Amino acid sequence: MYATVPAIRGFGGPSVARRRAAMVGAGHTKFGVLPEGPRALVRTAVEEAFQSVDRGFERTAVDEAFVGTLGFSGWQLGNISAVVAEEAGLVGAPVTRVENACASAGFALRDGVRAIESGAADVVLVVGVEKMNDTTSSRRRYWLGVSGETEWERSAGLTFAGVYGLMASRHIAEFGTPREALAEVAVKNHAHAERNPNAQFRKAITREQVLAAPRVADPLGLLDCCPVTDGAAAIVLAGEEIAPRFTDRPVFVAGTGAGSDYLALQERPSLTSLAATRWAAASAFRRAGFDRGSISFLEVHDCFTIAELLALEDLGFAEPGKAAELTLSGATRVGGTLPVNPDGGLKAKGHPIGATGASQAYEVFLQLRHTAGARQVEGAERALTHNVGGSGASATVTLFSAA
Repeated sequence: MYATVPAIRGFGGPSVARRRAAMVGAGHTKFGVLPEGPRALVRTAVEEAFQSVDRGFERTAVDEAFVGTLGFSGWQLGNISAVVAEEAGLVGAPVTRVENACASAGFALRDGVRAIESGAADVVLVVGVEKMNDTTSSRRRYWLGVSGETEWERSAGLTFAGVYGLMASRHIAEFGTPREALAEVAVKNHAHAERNPNAQFRKAITREQVLAAPRVADPLGLLDCCPVTDGAAAIVLAGEEIAPRFTDRPVFVAGTGAGSDYLALQERPSLTSLAATRWAAASAFRRAGFDRGSISFLEVHDCFTIAELLALEDLGFAEPGKAAELTLSGATRVGGTLPVNPDGGLKAKGHPIGATGASQAYEVFLQLRHTAGARQVEGAERALTHNVGGSGASATVTLFSAA
């Protein structure tokens, strides 16, 4: 099942001994078209994160915070960092905004982890937030395209869905990928989202419905695309020697990795592989010191159904062109050999751009503590999150372990 990913960049040798960061608390709003503004979303996610800490938590323990957000559409706040400080009760602490398109919170989480690993902070708050449904549909379409190449692609009329439509078309041409495999990604993620009370779409769909849905960017139809979503998520990190003050069930960050690529598709050597993901995964696994075979489940960036197939291949869990076969086998469903997106993924849980990376970590927090309820992956001990910016020009991969 597991593909060989070449060392395509020099990330150095195995990880040296370092202080580990641990998740000790996590919070999450509902995802969807919500009446709340960004302040309320931040406040809700952060309060839940603080309250989830097993032994109680004083916000004065937080040394530093990082917030991931694009600042989408109508509420563009010039200094969201100050808003997070206010709403989290952290006025006086340094708060840094991180913006890397749809991977903003994934990079914010990485920055928080690195602050703890380096000893610069003992306790860190990571927040991801986006309010996307407070503006017109035409304005939303504009903002959904700013994460891609605007000088040539946008001026030629290429939409964000169109970018992934090109990737899907090329994958089908190169590997004979059946359209049913794309449909199965959507069907599977909707089935998982039914068990997630925070998901935007908690309803089952069929392959027939996916295949018959109106075309958005051929071969992708309406049900191949993630929704426009409001929401927030928050994570509390602590140094490993401090974590026992807060909980007996910390979730450790075993390794982080990140990569970047050309912004424009025409500059990339392939449309069927995201090099940024491959580089990020190679770095994360080197740091973690364990292999793909020990991963219990994945949280991958499935903004479009083709993106989940690309992720499985680029992360090294399927050979190029073989993710469709793996998906159609049922292996990626909860109960299968490699569950993918047990929370419903971006496709059904929703995709508030700046919040997604933190939302993925929230799911890991629940799963590795075995508190995910009806969607619990049996025996989950290690997990991977994968957060992509735009059309793949940036990516983070983070590995987690229950011990």
